[in-house]
Amino acid sequence: MRLIPFVLIGLLLLVQAELWAGKGGRSYVVQLQSQLQAQQQANDAARLRNQRLAAEVSDLKEGLEMVEEQARSELGMVKPDEILVQLSPRRP
Repeated sequence: MRLIPFVLIGLLLLVQAELWAGKGGRSYVVQLQSQLQAQQQANDAARLRNQRLAAEVSDLKEGLEMVEEQARSELGMVKPDEILVQLSPRRP
């Protein structure tokens, strides 16, 4: 009769050891959590990039304002009846 509590304590220790150090143990869970966090950050960055691209596509589909704005800023486009005036800040 005195042997049963020792056997039960031994089984409990065995289960605890497997829980903490086994394949599904604490270190494995921590590793998976770090991988999950990294993947969530990558997903957030991709989601933001997709939103920007979707906004740009919709702007391009709606009209030529976006194309004209990019041509003016990147290529220095000036229409035939316009005069280009550049202002520089005052020097102290």
